[in-house]
Amino acid sequence: MSNTIATAVPQPHHYETGIRKVIITVTVIVAAMLELIDTTIVNVAINHISGNLGASIEDVSWVVTSYAIANVIVIPLSGFLGNLFGRRNYFIGSILLFTVASLLCGMATNIWMLVFFRFIQGIGGGALLPTSQAILYETFRPEERGTATGIFSMGLVLGPTIGPLLGGWLVDYFSWEWCFFVNIPVGLMAAWAAFTYVKEPKVKHAVEKIDWAGIGLLSAGIGSLQFILERGEQKDWFETPYITWFTIIAVVSLVSFVWHELHTEHPAVDLSVLARSKNLAIAAVLTFIVGFGLYGSLFVFPVFVQRLLGFTALLTGLVLFPSAMLTGIISMPLGIALQKGVSPKLLMTIGMSTFCLFCWSLGMQTMQSGASNFFWVLLLRGLSLGFIFIPVTMLAVTGLHGRDIGQATGLNNMVRQLGGSFGIAITNTYIAQRVGAHRSEILTHITPYDPATITRVGGIEQAFGLSGVAPSDAHLMAMKAMEYTVTTQSYHLAYMDAFKMIALLFALCLPLLLFIRVDKSHKADMSSAH
Repeated sequence: MSNTIATAVPQPHHYETGIRKVIITVTVIVAAMLELIDTTIVNVAINHISGNLGASIEDVSWVVTSYAIANVIVIPLSGFLGNLFGRRNYFIGSILLFTVASLLCGMATNIWMLVFFRFIQGIGGGALLPTSQAILYETFRPEERGTATGIFSMGLVLGPTIGPLLGGWLVDYFSWEWCFFVNIPVGLMAAWAAFTYVKEPKVKHAVEKIDWAGIGLLSAGIGSLQFILERGEQKDWFETPYITWFTIIAVVSLVSFVWHELHTEHPAVDLSVLARSKNLAIAAVLTFIVGFGLYGSLFVFPVFVQRLLGFTALLTGLVLFPSAMLTGIISMPLGIALQKGVSPKLLMTIGMSTFCLFCWSLGMQTMQSGASNFFWVLLLRGLSLGFIFIPVTMLAVTGLHGRDIGQATGLNNMVRQLGGSFGIAITNTYIAQRVGAHRSEILTHITPYDPATITRVGGIEQAFGLSGVAPSDAHLMAMKAMEYTVTTQSYHLAYMDAFKMIALLFALCLPLLLFIRVDKSHKADMSSAH
């Protein structure tokens, strides 16, 4: 926001050391993980919430949708709001808002109360990612930027993975309300630590004018887009009139937002930073792709193993957990390696290639696969995400200074969130289409004159007959069994196609790495970042 802020006389920035540095680092990572865990922790509790509150599954899905919409609206505004309220105040206030909303979510007595408080929780949570990242960069010296990025990336990967595991455990052993109550002690401790140890930057920025038009256009555009992505597949996309209307609102609002922000003297989101940093623009595209692959694959995998292979929610989380731990373990060494001059292009090439291999390997699984079959495959995921997240996060802020850092982190986090939403929506639609295609293909081989079909149906009828079922009922039950087999096989093949589709997307995007230009003399100045 180069034209929005009146800047005081610069003072030397004080970088933290010792135990204070450790406490601030833990605080901001915990705050970021709270936000990320809550993007997925509720998913495993949908059925329980539906039964407890007497709501349909479609209504309960608004618990997930409302949080996502609030998140994606607030994230790009975090730099502006941090300037408006003061970064420290905004960070503490967001944690407290998130914590209070969590309490109210757990106390909700009907579905629409829960949806409303979940939206409020998303407003508080949306600030935590970019603001935590900016505070972390301010805490570490510029030459330690790789270490800071490695630490932050641990939270980025661990959060969405821990969510289903923690949610499954809480639902199995307590109740769905504890998916929200668990945030309260952690949130209060994080707020106290932030109040005690986090300082306001030496260089303060006073907002001269609030860009209400920009905020309104962004809220309408991004909110509508997120709504379309969350609900479009369920409503058969443009066959539903209100999906079409929300699409028109999203397109008009976002185009108007971009034009307005580039022409106003006091933009809420300074989009010109994309023009000043080619690397940020490339990082935004890569971050979108990473979000697409991360959330898309994380959406398909639990559905596949739970619906077709019979995994419980807790077992699914346990299977995913080692890969997230591996990412956490390698994040800091990779960040230090980047500080010492290792090429980010090399790391990202390894990471994206490994992610391709991971998705392709998942696409080769069978209906006989068990937990042990996924161990090494998922370790590839953990390895690849470490090699991708660290360099792309650093790339977004390379060569930027001061306030531009805050704009870059906000934009980059928003793009990752949107990438995840696109990934889930497109992957879900693709699966639905492939299920239909595979079903039609399988049915061409199942006819009353096909010897294999006759033999299979006859064997099933005989098995039912031996158990005492009447011949007419045995035939009907045999046909239902065949229908179940066709449906199961269709979904299995569709899930495998989805994994291969994500692998292909990553492979096609590898040439983008050729456009990265990193000047090793550039050190991002974090002293006045928001």
